Amino acid sequence: MDEVRRIMKNLAGSQEIEDQERAIPFDEFLVLMRRHPARTIRNIHQIFHDMVKTFVGEGVDEYPGDPESINFIGFDFTPLLVDGSDQPFFADRLFANRLMSMIDGLRGGAQQNKIYLFDGPPGCGKSTFLNNLLRKFEEYANSPAGTRYEVVWHLDRSLVEGGRSEEGGSRLGRLLERHGESGDADDMQDRQRFLEVPCPSHDNPLLLIPRKRRPEFLDDLFEDDQFKWNLSTSKDYDWVFRDNPCTICSSLYQALLHRVGDAGRVMSMIHARPYRFDRRLGKGITVFNPGDRLTKQPVLTNAVLQRRIGTLLQDSNQVRYLFSRYARTNNGIYALMDIKGFNRERLLELHNIISDGVHKVEEIEERVYSLFMGVMNPEDNKNIRGFQSLSDRIEFINISYVLDSSTEVEIYRNIFGRHIGESFLPRVLNNFARVIISSRLNEKSPALLDWIGDAEKYKLYCDENLHLLKMAIYTGIIPVWLDEEDRKNFTARIRRRVIAEAETEGQSGFSGRDSIDIFHDLYANSGREGRMITMDTLCAFFTRARPELARQIPDGFLESLRRQYNYQILQEVKESLYYYNEERIARDLKNYLFALNYETGTTAVCSYTGDKLEITESFLAGIENHLLGEDVSENRRQEFRAETQREYTSRTLTQEIMVEGLDISMTKLFGDLHKRYVFSLKNRVLDPFLGNANFRRAVKDFATDNFRTYDRKIRDDVTFLLDNLQDKFGYNEQGAREVCLYVVDNELTEKFRD
Repeated sequence: MDEVRRIMKNLAGSQEIEDQERAIPFDEFLVLMRRHPARTIRNIHQIFHDMVKTFVGEGVDEYPGDPESINFIGFDFTPLLVDGSDQPFFADRLFANRLMSMIDGLRGGAQQNKIYLFDGPPGCGKSTFLNNLLRKFEEYANSPAGTRYEVVWHLDRSLVEGGRSEEGGSRLGRLLERHGESGDADDMQDRQRFLEVPCPSHDNPLLLIPRKRRPEFLDDLFEDDQFKWNLSTSKDYDWVFRDNPCTICSSLYQALLHRVGDAGRVMSMIHARPYRFDRRLGKGITVFNPGDRLTKQPVLTNAVLQRRIGTLLQDSNQVRYLFSRYARTNNGIYALMDIKGFNRERLLELHNIISDGVHKVEEIEERVYSLFMGVMNPEDNKNIRGFQSLSDRIEFINISYVLDSSTEVEIYRNIFGRHIGESFLPRVLNNFARVIISSRLNEKSPALLDWIGDAEKYKLYCDENLHLLKMAIYTGIIPVWLDEEDRKNFTARIRRRVIAEAETEGQSGFSGRDSIDIFHDLYANSGREGRMITMDTLCAFFTRARPELARQIPDGFLESLRRQYNYQILQEVKESLYYYNEERIARDLKNYLFALNYETGTTAVCSYTGDKLEITESFLAGIENHLLGEDVSENRRQEFRAETQREYTSRTLTQEIMVEGLDISMTKLFGDLHKRYVFSLKNRVLDPFLGNANFRRAVKDFATDNFRTYDRKIRDDVTFLLDNLQDKFGYNEQGAREVCLYVVDNELTEKFRD
């Protein structure tokens, strides 16, 4: 029994700490506000902004020095919408940027005059998104970082019943000096002495300072620092000088001032306590579903408290403790899940509140400063037609089906497990996501066609409708395979046009639920132990196993996706097999640049390498075969030599080497030639192995006893290749072997011979 009592005592102690909501006197609140002004002086829009920024952060710009950037940033919404959620919501890059644009706007003034509706097709996760967002807001608002304070009156019976004091009392300006004083009365005496009257509208105690006195008061309260400057000049804090307290607090203040005749004594009866949010109780956060019936009690009160106030003030008509249900979410969040059913009437009822910030409670005007949010299906837009003044107050934020392949893959990993990638060859899982997303895109992209022109030039990497290019851009990537001219022409104007097209995409095609069912079908039937899902598996699934799905995929997309995949894995295999001999490459290029300045048939010692060179046609052509290819015409060789020699003498030697003091290996011309040389070596790196049947068999027999029967050179080459595929590109051993065999068996080197 003693042990149980000890455990119960510990539990009670911890609960007392966790649930503590101690109200503090107004002067203590001012001290707290002076210490932490930015945290204490926040309205609902500002705290919502701070909450999102706290969880999401500033984001990552992959191209920080890009002069044409449109700030299409990569934000990590995992801490906000995924962590700790029973049903995570994964925000793709497009929606993340839309949402952050809305959030950035919440720091400004007059934001209460809007309702934010997140609209999107069925199955895009709207309700999951809003539920997760509100859950995180409730968590943040009830934490020390998100704490705000609300008014609770402690009416001192001795002061009120005693009436006016001839001696006056402490004035408002001396409140700070009283910080630290404490009474000796116990809790029972306090309850008998004080009548507690909470503000049903959750007003910030700062608003009870008369509006005309606030500028002078705040000027005296704060030191001359950055916050004071922001307070007086920034639109963020307009509400501090503009807003009035609720009618209950206003009338109570006036009645008490008339009764006791001293503002200082009235202010001493104002206390501040943490504004605690509880969605289940509708306190600070209220969410209505379409089937939730309208309340039959539009006006709320507390009859017992009303009698006590009337008895204490001896005039029940002075303070009417009346308020509406909107007061419960004043300085909080009022949310509607789908604009249909009873929620249509609720939205229309919000008309005057959103327009003017005023709601009538009998003859009393109730100010409402809430953050209004909701989710809506596109077909429900008819429910708000015909109300232009209301429509003007609505800001739509589009939630479409996911258009970012990396986000789509994260959804599969969350549902089916992080291990699913082990059943796919690298790139294939992402390619499945691209197939799904292709059904959600518009067939043509005017912005991309105006920018790229003829898509045929990128047939190795992209489809004719440029869907693969658009998907890369939607993921925040500027593909490396774009040529220099197109990269230069990818201006801010073009980028905005491309991103703007996303507003009309993701409304049709495979829904989020569809994609999960399709993936489950592929994974359950093909993702068996010891068997990898390849591009062959993927294409066969959509064309033979589930041919009805192919009707929603753009014509030719699968073929283009396979061609892009083939090209990419061919480059991976070449990269993995290529032995970098940088010293040899650099020596060849330095000798070549030096030799161009001499007539053929002469001999000279290279000043960069010290090599004695016999400058012949075969010497120059041997290096040019790597730079231009072996089949280039003689005219092109001569033209290339002249261009290179001209660049060397006019810029490289005279400017970069002699003036800037650069080593020749650091010059622009050397760098350009080095890229050409390496590309050529990589392009032909497989040639010695393609006609060697032992090479294919050695790859197949790798890690078996038979592998030891091959000669050392082949064993070293195969081991080097497979190790690099695993280290550089994320293959496991089985996947590395399979992709090598795929490249050889499908003769990809010949198909992509440049």
